[in-house]
Amino acid sequence: MLGREQQFSLQFQEIVDGILIAAAFWLAFVIRYLGADSLFFFDGPIPPFNDFRWLLYLVMPFGPIILELQGFYHAPLQKSLWKSLGQLGRGAFWLTILIGSCVIFLRLDVPSRAVLLMFPVFAGLLLLLRERCTNALLRRRAQSGRYREDILLAGLPIDVAQLRRSIADSEMTEMNVVGEIDIERQPISDLVEALHRHSISRVIFAGGHSHLNRVQEAIAACEVEGVEAWLIADFIKTSIARPTFDSLAGRPMLVFRTTPELSWALLVKAMIDRVGAALLLLLTLPFMVSAAIGTKLSSPGPVIFKQRRAGRHGRPFFMYKFRSMCADAEDRRVALEAHNQMSGPVFKLTNDPRVTKFGRWLRVTSIDELPQLINVLKGEMSLVGPRPLPLYEVEKFESTSQRRRLSVRPGLTCLWQVSGRNQVKDFQDWVRLDLEYIDNWSIWLDLKILARTVPVVVLGLGAR
Repeated sequence: MLGREQQFSLQFQEIVDGILIAAAFWLAFVIRYLGADSLFFFDGPIPPFNDFRWLLYLVMPFGPIILELQGFYHAPLQKSLWKSLGQLGRGAFWLTILIGSCVIFLRLDVPSRAVLLMFPVFAGLLLLLRERCTNALLRRRAQSGRYREDILLAGLPIDVAQLRRSIADSEMTEMNVVGEIDIERQPISDLVEALHRHSISRVIFAGGHSHLNRVQEAIAACEVEGVEAWLIADFIKTSIARPTFDSLAGRPMLVFRTTPELSWALLVKAMIDRVGAALLLLLTLPFMVSAAIGTKLSSPGPVIFKQRRAGRHGRPFFMYKFRSMCADAEDRRVALEAHNQMSGPVFKLTNDPRVTKFGRWLRVTSIDELPQLINVLKGEMSLVGPRPLPLYEVEKFESTSQRRRLSVRPGLTCLWQVSGRNQVKDFQDWVRLDLEYIDNWSIWLDLKILARTVPVVVLGLGAR
């Protein structure tokens, strides 16, 4: 797992473990509290849980910290069961020392020794179970290959070979090296072509012996494509303006990023997407049923129209809509392209003759877009993001900078939707709005766009 993702995963595991430690402490208290009269080895009742709160406030945050110091979260796939037990045992020892210090120096009271004796046993079992489940999930993901990130390695062959040797096998399970680019001998166009062909999201530059001007040209190509460029930075001693530092295989890296970096905010966005899509599917189910019936009765052809669209970094996916045009709409598109009212590669036409009467109502109400909530649930789209375009329109992009709108997951709504929608005639204005969204992204911006989308949909503003 790459550096920042490792840090993100570590923080998440520590939060989960803190919750498990609290649950183990509460379980130990409940057993002791309820078993005072029924279990012979318990001697009399104990005070209520309020008297134990200081212990809970101590073990819940410090437990994961102590475990991290013992190496409990380091290289989980390479650890044996006995090593994990040893780390948990040492963690329990130092946590006992911490509790004892609080009792001695802060004169805090421990109402029940039995709770303290049962607590580490329950905590150890829960933490060990969590670790085993996490490892099983990681191994399953590695074996399936579905979650491996496609990356390119760029640099002189000697530097790329050295980089490959330095990457641990456990880290290679998280990535799939689809190609290598010799930036000294190959033209930059080869790099750009590889980015398009493999839908690359990250290029790692091993630039130890490369000329800096060639590295700069290659990174600039990644910048206009919206693709992250990771540069091994152990050969420089000074910082560069506006870089992001990360690490790979223990080596410092410079990341030149034009999209939002991995963060808790992106996790919240993903949660909003999945939960919001599920709720909207339930709330709009009656409208979807009515739309399906109306589409079927109004014109011959399938109810759902699916089309290959360009997702993040241009990766193709099937986008779903209720069919609003006649069944042979794609075949008739070429004949209508001469009447295109949108500049650039995108095709837009007012009063498109291919749209059915019922389909026009679907478009005005935006009900035709509702099946895309399934794309959001599948992780192919987001609630907010640049609108996905058909592959044949993406292939006709006139400027490489236009591809940077593909650097984030496409969405149901975006600034273009709430800033004029189909009234925007120039594709460059559309791209400008998308790049403005990417460069200024925040959860608050997503919420504002969603709020502004409601009146646009209700009033049918800009719809065709």
